[in-house]
Amino acid sequence: MSRKKMHVRRGDQVQVISGNHKGARGVVLRVLPAKRQVVVEGVNMRKRHQAPSQKNPEGGIVSFEAPIHVSNVMLVDPSNDEPARYRTRIDTDGTKERISVRSGNPIPRA
Repeated sequence: MSRKKMHVRRGDQVQVISGNHKGARGVVLRVLPAKRQVVVEGVNMRKRHQAPSQKNPEGGIVSFEAPIHVSNVMLVDPSNDEPARYRTRIDTDGTKERISVRSGNPIPRA
């Protein structure tokens, strides 16, 4: 299986650009490269009924974030707090840096 390239990483601030949660912002909690999906904090909340267990003796209804497709999120540029396309620049020491296309400012790795 080949490695899937993703444009966001865990810890990145993203904004949802399409779908039911358009405009919502949050931090990427998990990246699922095989399915091309991400889990974003506070976005696409679902409820699941759980039977009582040793771990959760009360049982009940549990809320959790469900994954959304990575094409529906866009990285947020912290310098102007707007969604941004970015380019990758390789510095002289070989490290990669994400540069916002519009502002030209670097987007830090989380």
